[in-house]
This record gives sequence, C-alpha cells and structure tokens, in this order.
Amino acid sequence: MGARSMRNNFGILLAVVLAIGCGGAVDRTLTWDEFRSQAYREADTGVYVVNGDEVAETDEQLAEVYARYVRDREMPRGMGQSEGSLIVNRVGGQDDKWSAATAANITYCISSSSFGSRHSAVVNAMNSAAGAWEAAANVNFVHSSSQDGNCTKNNSSVVFDVRQVCTGQYLARAFFPSSKRRSREILIDCTSFGNISPWTLAGVLRHELGHTIGFRHEHTRPESGTCFEDNNWRALTAYDSSSVMHYPQCNGSQTGDLVLTSLDKDGAAALYP
Repeated sequence: MGARSMRNNFGILLAVVLAIGCGGAVDRTLTWDEFRSQAYREADTGVYVVNGDEVAETDEQLAEVYARYVRDREMPRGMGQSEGSLIVNRVGGQDDKWSAATAANITYCISSSSFGSRHSAVVNAMNSAAGAWEAAANVNFVHSSSQDGNCTKNNSSVVFDVRQVCTGQYLARAFFPSSKRRSREILIDCTSFGNISPWTLAGVLRHELGHTIGFRHEHTRPESGTCFEDNNWRALTAYDSSSVMHYPQCNGSQTGDLVLTSLDKDGAAALYP
C-alpha cells in the first residue's frame, strides 16, 4: 500500500507498513520476489527499510529477514516466547542491547546542513524523546553538538547521526544496537514537519529511539492479531496495545501522541536496570 492511500485511511502514519511488515494484510506467504519488491531501498545508504522503519543493511540480511518470515509463518505465533508492552530484538539468541558502558553514553549528532532552519526544532524534539527513555531506564543519550556540522554516517565520533531525507516512504526510520555504524542513523523525512496530528515530532522520535536501544514493534506479538513480522524477540512484559512501540494502525489503542506507557517503562527498566 502506498503512502498516499495509507494516509487517506489512517491519517499520517509513523511509516509505510509494507506487506512484509503487516502480515495481517496478506493471508498467504509472499514469494521472495514479492517480498523483495515491497522492501524500500534507500538510494543514498543502500539499506532496505523493512517493517515500516527498521533496516536490513545488505541483500544477505534481507534474505535472512525473508527466511525468518517464511519460517515464522509456518510456526505458531509467539512460539518459544514464554519468558514474559515491550519486546527486545534478538540476534544470535541474545538480546540486542547496548553494553552498560555504551548505554551510559549514547552519543549522537544532528545534521545542521540537512535540517537548516529546522535544526533547533529537531534538537528540542530529540531532547524530549531521549528524556522519556532516560527517565525509564539506565540509558543516557548525549547530543554531541560539536559534530553537527559533520553529521553523516561516516562520522565515527558519535554512536549515531540524525539527518533529514525527503523520500515520502516513512516519517522516520531507525536501527538496532547490532547495526553497523553506517546504518546507525535516524532519518527524519521532511513530511514529519507537516501536519501529523495527533502525533508530534517528539512522539515519532520516542518510537524511533526505542528501536535504537533494542525494542521491537509491539504489534508483532500474537495478541495484536495483525502486522506480524517475525518471532525473533523476547517478551519483557505483558502485551500492551498502547505501547509507544505499537503502530496505531495495527490494532493499537494509543490515540494521542506516542508516549511511553507504564509497561513500556517497566520493560525498559528490566532491560537496562
């Protein structure tokens, strides 16, 4: 479904939820060609955007996402997830999270050249979004403003960069802690500066920063009943349809701005005590 038709149906969405990220939209298993054709590939980074606002860095990683998708379509939903709002991504059977040292100093820059006159608005929105997670868990986002003039994916002086793009494919996209530096970017689309009510830019960034510290989309859990992605996660708390990590259009129940719920805070504290 294209961005325009989705906006007509749902207002302005957090991201374009492709068929690969919204299992409820297609009853049968997609072929590899169908799966790949619906994955948006960024022209300047070469990474694929899957599940709306997450990334697969290479063709090989996209193939791995597809293999998990096929496997999990043939398994009971949520199989093996009896450990426990929030769910954490898993890589190699381990939680995809920052070490305690990095979690205490997650540095980032905000591109002054790409945002121009919008730079201060992004600085304020990032401060607000980061503060919400910092109040819930033992993480600390640090804006390295001295790097804002050279804020690209090639800047190794920061953990990640924040840049503006104008693709119309999503409002913003992020990454997981396991991503390589070249993919550790929060890209904010210029459409995020238009009318996205009831959400705000800070709300969108609260969702995206959740990804940067390891949290998956809540709606991939079986309780959602739609928008299944895969089973490559571990539950931290009970299911929360109001979670900041739950897309509203995927049977989510949060109707206002994207804010952390009590279960979001509990899950974040459990992962980063």
